[in-house]
Amino acid sequence: MPEGEAEGFAGAILSARGSVHACPVCQNLTDSDMCPICRNDRRDKTTICVVAEPRDVLSIERSREYNGVYHVLHGVLSPMSRVGPDDIRISELVQRVSAGGVREIIMATNPDTEGDTTAMYISRLLKPFDVKVTRLAYGIPVGSNLEFADDATLLRALEGRREM
Repeated sequence: MPEGEAEGFAGAILSARGSVHACPVCQNLTDSDMCPICRNDRRDKTTICVVAEPRDVLSIERSREYNGVYHVLHGVLSPMSRVGPDDIRISELVQRVSAGGVREIIMATNPDTEGDTTAMYISRLLKPFDVKVTRLAYGIPVGSNLEFADDATLLRALEGRREM
């Protein structure tokens, strides 16, 4: 890359670094006072979808089916990596729920050991607030074959089945 372009690129990165920060409500990344999702009065503020990373918000928004708001943890609990509850944005979520007006928390962390541990930890923290805590369903991906599904995926798909 020519030097002029490299300097422009570096300047853009520094500018973004200075203007992008966490939304004071949901902890998602934004360059304004509050992120567009939290500002949107048409979103259901009684339902909060908890995700591990900002990119997870984009994944769920791509479905165009979810109309609630989010809470971004910026990580998951991982004792092996020395990431504990104080290292991610759990306390901010508890504060939001304790303020009232929340009916459901959807735990949308990844279906792995750290994601499951984080979801379970948060659900226990939120028990005293009389809020419904749910977990995303697991199962067989659309368009795949049962013969290629692993045992854990098949077990979770069977456990999460629903009436037709």
